[in-house]
Amino acid sequence: MPGPDEDIEFLTTFSEVDQTAEERAPARLKSRIYSALIAAEQETGPLKSLQRTYSCGRGLCIFERLVQIAPIGETAKSPFFCRVCHARILGENADHAPIYWQNCPYADFHRS
Repeated sequence: MPGPDEDIEFLTTFSEVDQTAEERAPARLKSRIYSALIAAEQETGPLKSLQRTYSCGRGLCIFERLVQIAPIGETAKSPFFCRVCHARILGENADHAPIYWQNCPYADFHRS
């Protein structure tokens, strides 16, 4: 059984731990919440087109950029393209997912 000196040392050590440090949500949870929020947004109407999103200052991932420059109508450029992307699947199901796409929200969740 530990002696009184060890008890005091134990209590002193753990009282110095930063109690204000906030625990961060796992990247998988952030990814799932993001997908759910976008799905809820789609239920209220179409999302902004890629051109409008880009004009508002949000970067586009490589796949969204390809769709943006494709010669197709604007209505075809407003679905949630991440729904079919492997980055979303990895982001929602893997810890420290190896996603490196620039401007990919799922990659950003796993970087932080």
